[in-house]
Amino acid sequence: MSDNIEKKVSEPLLSKKRKQLVSNPMDTDNPITIQVLGICSALAVTIALEGTVIMALAVFFVLVLANVLISAMRNTIPNRIRIIVQLVVVASLVAVVDQVLRAYAYEQSKALSVFVGLIITNCIVMGRLEAFAMGNKPWDSFLDGVGNAVGYGWIIIAIAFVRELFGAGKLFGQQVLPDSYIGNGFFATPAAACIILGLIIWILRAKSGYVED
Repeated sequence: MSDNIEKKVSEPLLSKKRKQLVSNPMDTDNPITIQVLGICSALAVTIALEGTVIMALAVFFVLVLANVLISAMRNTIPNRIRIIVQLVVVASLVAVVDQVLRAYAYEQSKALSVFVGLIITNCIVMGRLEAFAMGNKPWDSFLDGVGNAVGYGWIIIAIAFVRELFGAGKLFGQQVLPDSYIGNGFFATPAAACIILGLIIWILRAKSGYVED
């Protein structure tokens, strides 16, 4: 009789497979450099580090919680309205982020207002909900959200670091290069962000041996 009983062995919370859900999006399956998602915000909000870090944290909050919530509800969401449900969940979380910024970082809220709102339609957020959260358990979806949010965040922070440092000689608004340094206005342009992003994509793809089909 025991031969007919299927033994279910639970997967460790941080198994090799689950660790890869966090590590892969930071490098070999990065949402920006490999999946080529979230490019618009990577170019638009990376003029200064402070606003960029806030944007990265906002995406982290929205993506992780949305992934978990959609995963928890996945078996009760009718297939024909799943996109609408996903949008409602994301929009609600974005509204929370917007109100928190208005209360505690009003100047950054004004500077990022349009881009925070656009998190609702961010390809990374909607893509992870549709491609992963709808078919996986909450814990795996949490790890996937963390990995993709951090993978997105470190790329835009790296771009902002270069742009603010060489564009204004500052980091987080504080002078770090000699006062005699004359900022290079080119780094304040979207073209500079595009070039820096291109270099990061080239380096990471070369490092990971990524080849397009």
